[in-house]
Amino acid sequence: MKLAANLGYLFTERPLLDRFEAAAQAGFKGVELLAPNELPTEQMVDIIGNAGVHLIQFNAAMGDWEAGQRGIGAIPGREGEFQDAIGEALTFARALGNQQLHVMSGVLEDHIDPEIARSVLVNNLKFAAEACAKEGIKAQVEPINAIDMPGYILSTPRFGLEIMKDVGHPNLFLQYDIYHAQMTEGYLAENIRQHVDVINHIQIAGVPGRHEPNNGEINYSYLFDVIDEVGYQGWVSCEYKPYAGTLEGLGWAAPFGVTTG
Repeated sequence: MKLAANLGYLFTERPLLDRFEAAAQAGFKGVELLAPNELPTEQMVDIIGNAGVHLIQFNAAMGDWEAGQRGIGAIPGREGEFQDAIGEALTFARALGNQQLHVMSGVLEDHIDPEIARSVLVNNLKFAAEACAKEGIKAQVEPINAIDMPGYILSTPRFGLEIMKDVGHPNLFLQYDIYHAQMTEGYLAENIRQHVDVINHIQIAGVPGRHEPNNGEINYSYLFDVIDEVGYQGWVSCEYKPYAGTLEGLGWAAPFGVTTG
């Protein structure tokens, strides 16, 4: 199983430009970011190369994050902005070498008709999946639970799979965040078994609290066996908030080649 570090959650004791090397020293081979423009592109290329890690993915079509937006994929009237954002994300992806993008759907304001938003999302995802396919990059959607992100249109794995079916493009995949899935539907092992063919990325965290995966109600030891059993070949990314400190909480990951230094 290939473990990756989400640098928006792990190694935050350090400045962002130092987190890549810290992740590599701990044994992570892959990292992911919230956004690719947190550092200048040329500097990012050098940092990634010097650390010897793979940048797996980042988010695309996020909207104005500081203003509370969480994607624009389902927002009527912003289709042109969405297409521009996908183009920009692909430019970053070419420079940085990552092979997948998480396309964010968005939080619906009260005045937005959910059915219209769904139609907008489907059409936008068709565009994103095709644009990414031309670059050899996989497009992904991630269901995010409504407790952590109220109003996010894509709030359950079941709905995510429905949207993917509506889109009907072979280059659109499911980003299966086990933390979010447990907060909404459960049936974790069964979902992994049934849908491994469309799951391209897995993220992990404990429930409750979103801390280390060895804390909480989820039996990750069992789920890791399931992930191996079904032949999943993608990354498993650590997207959790360390309870005490990043290195202090990595003991659970030792069987996968990650160390505490």
